[in-house]
Order: sequence, then C-alpha cells, then structure tokens
Amino acid sequence: MKLSMLSPLLLSVFLFSLLQSSTFAVRKSYIVYLGGHKHGLNPTSAELHRVKNSHYELLGSLVGSTETAKEKIFYSYTQNINGFAAILDEDEASQVSKHPNVVSVFLNKGRKLHTTRSWDFLRLERNGVIPSDSLWKKAKFGEDTIIGNLDTGVWPESKSFSDDGIGPIPSRWRGSCQRGVDDRFRCNRKLIGAKYFNRGYEAYLGEKLNATFKTVRDHEGHGSHTLSTAGGNFVNGASVFGYGNGTAKGGSPKARVAAYKVCWPPVNGNQCFDADIMAAFDAAISDGVDVLSVSLGGEAAEFFEDGIAIGAFHAVKKGISVVLSGGNSGPAPGTVSNLSPWMFTVGASTLDREFTSYVELGNKIRLKGASLAAATLKSKTSYPLIGADHAKAANASAVDAILCQPGSLDPIKVKGKILVCLRGINPRTDKGKQALLSGAVGMILANDEKSGNEVIADPHLLPATHLNYTDGVTVFAYINSTKNPTAYLTPVKTQLDAKPAPFMASFSSRGPNMIDPAILKPDITAPGVSIIAAFSESVGPTEDESDTRRIPFTSQSGTSMSCPHVSGIVGLLKSLHPEWSPAAIRSAIMTTARTRDNTVNPMLDSDGNKATPFSYGAGHVRPNRAMDPGLIYDLTINDYLNYLCARGYNQTTIQLFSNKPYVCPKSHNVADLNYPSITVPELNGTTIITRKVKNVGTPGTYKAHVRSPVGVMVTVHPSTLKFTKIGEEKKFEVRLRPSSKKVDAEGGVGYVFGVLRWCDGYHYVRSPLVVKRK
Repeated sequence: MKLSMLSPLLLSVFLFSLLQSSTFAVRKSYIVYLGGHKHGLNPTSAELHRVKNSHYELLGSLVGSTETAKEKIFYSYTQNINGFAAILDEDEASQVSKHPNVVSVFLNKGRKLHTTRSWDFLRLERNGVIPSDSLWKKAKFGEDTIIGNLDTGVWPESKSFSDDGIGPIPSRWRGSCQRGVDDRFRCNRKLIGAKYFNRGYEAYLGEKLNATFKTVRDHEGHGSHTLSTAGGNFVNGASVFGYGNGTAKGGSPKARVAAYKVCWPPVNGNQCFDADIMAAFDAAISDGVDVLSVSLGGEAAEFFEDGIAIGAFHAVKKGISVVLSGGNSGPAPGTVSNLSPWMFTVGASTLDREFTSYVELGNKIRLKGASLAAATLKSKTSYPLIGADHAKAANASAVDAILCQPGSLDPIKVKGKILVCLRGINPRTDKGKQALLSGAVGMILANDEKSGNEVIADPHLLPATHLNYTDGVTVFAYINSTKNPTAYLTPVKTQLDAKPAPFMASFSSRGPNMIDPAILKPDITAPGVSIIAAFSESVGPTEDESDTRRIPFTSQSGTSMSCPHVSGIVGLLKSLHPEWSPAAIRSAIMTTARTRDNTVNPMLDSDGNKATPFSYGAGHVRPNRAMDPGLIYDLTINDYLNYLCARGYNQTTIQLFSNKPYVCPKSHNVADLNYPSITVPELNGTTIITRKVKNVGTPGTYKAHVRSPVGVMVTVHPSTLKFTKIGEEKKFEVRLRPSSKKVDAEGGVGYVFGVLRWCDGYHYVRSPLVVKRK
C-alpha cells in the first residue's frame, strides 16, 4: 500500500511509529578495557570477586544501578586482563569511554580463521631420520612445554593427541578440562586442558545458544589441524586417501597441548569474536601455557581497540610467546593483520612436496596440476572438455558460470564432460561440488591472474586438478581453438623434492603494516600450503554437508597452517632456552631465517617475481639455526610501553595498560624499538636508527655487512662488536640517507629492500632493511 492511500489517522500512527523506531537505542556488544590487575598470577577467589564487583560498580554508576549492570555484563575479565564485555547502546558506550579508569571501549568485532613433510623440509629430520644436531633432539621434542591453541576446539580421539608414553602432567599446570554437554569428551596427559567461550558469539548473534554449543569438541576440523601441527604426537601411517603417507607429528611432538574454543559457525563471515578471544587469553595465561598459537584475525585496528592485541600483550607480559597468522588476503599490499610489535606474525609459503595430477589435452600438451581427489576417471581415454563460461545456465551470467557459482551451470551442457572453472569468490572444493552436481566427470580449476603460480591440493569430491595461471590460459586457448576439445586427468601421485621451494603463497597477506609502517609485518614465513595434519571426524574433508567421507587426517592450506609450524618451533626453543623472553625467541627465529629456495636462488613470489620482506618478513624459518643465533634483539615490557608512548598514547592510559607506575621518556622514537627488522617508512634526509644486541653464544667479534637498498646509503657505527661473555649487550647505530641514484621501487608499494648482517665467522645475524624514499 502506498503512503498516499493511508487515512489521516493511520498516517499519524504510522509516522509516530517511524519516529519512535528512529530514536530507539540500538544495543550492541562492546568490550570495556581497563588495563591490567594489581593482584598476582594466582589471585584468591575474594580478589576475583572484588574485581567483578568493581566492574558492576563502574558500569552501574553510568546505567542507573549495579543490578542493571549485572544484566548487561556477560564477561568479566578478572584474572590477567582487566575489563568486561557488555550489551550497551551507543550513548552508554560513549559515557563509559569517558570514565577516567577506562583505557578503551570498542565493539565486540568478529574475526576469521586464517594445516608430515614439513619437518623434513625444515631439516628437523632428514628422510625420516632425526640427526644428532636437530633441534628436536636438543630440545627433547618440546617435552613438557605447554602449547595453547585459540581455535575451533579439538577432536580428542585423534591419535595426534594420544598420551601413550607420556609422563605425568606438569605440576605447574593450573587449567581444567571442560567437557560441557559432551560426555564422550576426555582430556589426558597429552591434551591436558580444554575450555570453550561463546558468550561474545551469543551476544553478537542476539539469541540464546542451544546446548550443542556447550562443548570444546571440534566440529569443523580447523582447530584439530592447527593444534596437531603445533604439538601433535607421532602417528605412524598418516595419509590423505593414501597420499602423503608417513608419520604425522607436530613441531613440538612431546609438548602438552590445551584447546580454547573461541570460533563457531560463521555469522556474516565471522566466526570468532573479540569478547570470547579475550576471555580465552585471560584463562590461558592463568592456566599456565608457555606458547599460544592463534590462527585467526581480522581488519587492522589500533592496539587498544583490538582484542587480540590486548590479549597478546597480557600474555607476553607474563612471558608467554604468542604466535599468530598473518591472514589470507594476499597478494594485495597492506593486507597483513595481527600487527602489534609484541605479536609474532607468520606468512605462508610452500614446501617441496607436491600432490600431482596432470591434465593431458587432446592436442598432446601435458600440464602439471595439484590435487588430493580420491576419485579417478573411470577410463583412461579422453573426455569432452568444456569451459564453464560455455556451460552457463540460461538465467546465469558468464561471470558467475566461469567461477562455477551455485546455480550458474547448465547440466545438459556439462554432463559427461570435464569442466574448467576459474578460481575466485567461492571455495575451491565448492566449485568441484557444483561441477559434480551438474553431471561433470571431472574438473580443472584454473588460477586467475592474481593467484599466479600457487596451486593447492584439495580433497575434491570428483576427479579434479588445480592449474597455475599460465597453464590455465593454455587450457582456455585450446578450448577456443577447436570444435571438440578433449582432456584426461591422471590419478594423483605424491612427488618429493619439488623445485623451487619454498615460494610464497598468493593468499598470504602482505605488508606494509597499515597501523604502524615502522614495524615490518609479517615477521617470518613457514609452510602453509597442502599441510597434512589431524582432522575432525564429524565433518568431511571439504567441510561441506554433502561430503560423507570421514578421515582422521587431511590437507589444508592457509596462514592458519603456517602459524602453528612456528608455534611448535617456539615450543622447542622454550624447552631448550627457558630463560629466553618471547622477544628473544622471535629474534632467534627471525635473524636465522633464509631468503633463498632449494635452488639457491632468491625466494619467489607466487607470480614468479622475486619475493620481498613484505611477503616473507625476515625470511623462511630455519629451526636448527634458531637454537644458536649468536646475537638476539631482546625487548622488555618497558620497551613496548616506551614504544606506545612514542606512538602518541597517553601516559595515564599506558599506566592503566601496564598496571604499574610509568613515565614516558623525554625522547623516544618509534623506529628505535629494538626489533629484529629495520623499517624506515619515510626517508627524508639522514635517519639514524638505534639497536642493541645481546650475546647468547660463544664470545666473539662480529662485523657488520650491509647490502644497501637501491638508492639508499647505509653505514653502521660501530661496524665491529666484540663480546667477551654470554649476556653482554652492545648498542649500534644504522644511518640511512638517500643517494642520488634513481630508484625503481620493488613490490609495487614504493619501497626498496636491503640486508644488515652481523657475522663472527660462524653465526650470521640477519635483519631486513625496508626503506621508502620520500
């Protein structure tokens, strides 16, 4: 009914209701962050109760009463993080933010989840044999290190979490095993802790969750995969449909592990919410973890408005290393997430194992693809070949059809043929599902241009293979050149020692850091493509409802998979060097990384061009080198506070954040944070960067060697550092100034790159130099 047809009385009622709805306060879930606590690591119940009451009183003073505050607050962070999560309208949130004890108020934002050959490729073992100089042996396989994982939970029955041959739980562990409604869920001496957090998810959803959400059990598989990659036990005979057969194991295979479930079924594309993430950090710190592995993230945000950054700070403050994924939004620049300097942020690259399935075209051209499809074509003869754009349904666009979007294909055109789909928009395995539903006998997945050379082996529902961009172009050209194109897909085979490897995954998010370009992110890269690890047996390997297959191990790709590789290595270094700080461990891994592949050439990006520190950070992780780095760039909590002060944060706010007296130094530069990489986002005239290195190896004399970025003159003062004992520290300055040389910036973002190395003849302490000339 049109508005003009309403009676005057109804019109007045209608307009009144519109006015009412427009002034109605919209309630959302917010996090109110108050900084740290004054109580110690093991607070009494009375202290915790007092903290909770203080939250009620603070909010109650602004919303009318403590009773109203109790109704609004759904989390009180009482153990390590001081704050609460509550349902507020915008005016209430604004009032709370003005309170003198409040550091920040921000929305309960949603986050996205960002998986046997890896450890051989990383030289911890060699062809199944563990050499005497392996970090595994030196660190006793991470024995009794405790690794916590914030993710989708865990499948406790997986053999990766078996406690066979594992001794008593460390006495310092203070956590528990929260079974919820799942009577079959059990922890053991390997999987020593499990907790779930869903109130933030519930608040965002706006409706009460049913009992099925009260469990740590992993119904998606992501959490089991990441946790087993970090700390899974040795499991013989692991494979995916018989491919990649070998012994599965995590980076710290003898570590104890704990699962913190913070991620749930997607809502508007988000699965993990800040309110739950902060609650999990708060619990994990008190439980006694040594390492936290966090394969999730979201849009870049200022540090005090980022629940992950806040949680990570409080963990690092207690000596816990926090390792995070950099995100899967590459290859575009400025997409990397998890950006604070106390985080250890990981990119994703390939390893030297491939699961190959070849495309044999009717014109005799043979193209190598990647697949983990269990099904094979019924006959070895060629099949008709059709591009998905030529198979579009009558009511569909060619753009949707070429992407093999649901409902875009005509089954009459597809039936009995091999279908060629273009990568993008919908998941890779979903394209295979759409091909199968339309009657295809097989699928070729061709990369779009931005995906370049990166191909991923997926457990498709039908015979399928994934081609790089160049080979995809060849297939489409062949289809368009003949009336009756044909093709055949060969069965999958496992191939080792692939070259070149590693190279960067196109999906891996890239720098520069959009919050503070003076801090290089990601920090490091590690294997993140076609990684085999444990899985949930409540879902098929494609994670689609129609997939009835159930397997204990599967292959997954993402920075979610590279992150726990580094978490496992951090666990080993924690075991070997318990006195090292989180910053020292990060430095050891970064400064010993490599930037060359197994052909001894510079690492490549997915497009075939030379990769840069904006994709790989300091380089590709080398665990055995990291156990003896020679020198480290260490950082204390005070260093991070000084950095925040230099960033312009209020001194009073920083004091609340740290929960101790703090005075900003008279002069401090963001660039002088003692980070293992050196980044100058605006070089205008001479810039002087100060760094300090600590000797953690044998006494020796180190000399500086510089490969200057193009168009930049770099000098180091002093250029020689002599160390006579362990723990000795020395300062040095790096002076950079523009030269007259014309600069062709690399990486498409206006930066040039170089390297500073400190060498004593045995140790090579390497820092990337990243410079943008004004």
